[in-house]
Amino acid sequence: MEIIVDAYTQDEQAMGWQIYLEETIDFPFEANCIKEKEVSPLSEGETVRVVGVPSTDPSLRQQFVTIQWKDSELGVPLSQLEPVDASDNTKQAVADWHYWLNR
Repeated sequence: MEIIVDAYTQDEQAMGWQIYLEETIDFPFEANCIKEKEVSPLSEGETVRVVGVPSTDPSLRQQFVTIQWKDSELGVPLSQLEPVDASDNTKQAVADWHYWLNR
């Protein structure tokens, strides 16, 4: 709740989440796909390198990260990834986002 403490609208809350994630996650890091999503080509169990954040509008239901995948870069939902080789800050930020979605 500290992330959205001064946010009054859903757009402000989404922006708060985006800023928190961008400032807390240490890129690049390795992550496993923990679930398949319709908007992503990743398969469950697949390992990818997360390299940044795409320039998409944030939402309270979906935050995207940029991954290296098959000789290209693309945005996938952060909710389908779990860090495996990442800093403690990165692991905490991703866990915070997963908690927010599952609450």
